[in-house]
Amino acid sequence: IHFIQAKEEEINRIPIFYGDLCKKPRTMSIKNVRLEVMQQIEPKVEGFIDEFLIPSEKIWQPTDFLPDSQSDKFFDEIEQIRGEAKELGYDFWVTLVADTITEEALPTDESWVMDVEGIDQHNGKDNGWSKWVRAWTAEENRHGDVLNKYLYLSGRVNMREIEITTQHLISDGFDIGTDRDPYKNFVYTSFQELATNISHKRVGKMARKKGNALLAKMCTIIAGDEMRHHLAYREFVKTIMGQDPDGMVLAFADMM
Repeated sequence: IHFIQAKEEEINRIPIFYGDLCKKPRTMSIKNVRLEVMQQIEPKVEGFIDEFLIPSEKIWQPTDFLPDSQSDKFFDEIEQIRGEAKELGYDFWVTLVADTITEEALPTDESWVMDVEGIDQHNGKDNGWSKWVRAWTAEENRHGDVLNKYLYLSGRVNMREIEITTQHLISDGFDIGTDRDPYKNFVYTSFQELATNISHKRVGKMARKKGNALLAKMCTIIAGDEMRHHLAYREFVKTIMGQDPDGMVLAFADMM
């Protein structure tokens, strides 16, 4: 209890016990221990990319769900989208707009995570962590893209106001309370990805109840992406737990 409640400067003077990095306790700062753990795990990240992310040529793309502008049926398909959108109520659109703006904040997410201790894109080699962040960002980018285009085609929302809100969100930035600490960031992202999974999945169910099969499928498949990402970040937390259980439990408690 005293260990958990100690001030950060006091914690920094306490001997750290952690798994694979040493066989006897060493006195190190929390920052240095966590950086060393990140460096120890980095060779495993290539495997995480293969396990939890899907190559660009195989994964779905926004155009798989939207009218084909090269097709003679383009305008007919837009009319169908607009017709089905009329069945969805005000509260539904508020929720979908919020989900879309959340996804559109991706530049802030990437710049924040890329600055985390141990995720080094300037070290002269292809760092596994920075490669993960770029690949994860590339998958996430499709979500805001497809939702934004759907909202535009639906004719049910004021797109200019949405665009202004998105620009404010990105230009203002936000502080998720993790600083550059990799442990706290991975705790945050594991919960954040699960939250977006739940939100998109529930919106999809609401759309299906109103007979909007296209939007329901779109939201459901986005939710599937978010679940894969949640499982990846959860795996990062589990892997760090095996290396530095004390540090990860403290970071988890702090984020809670």
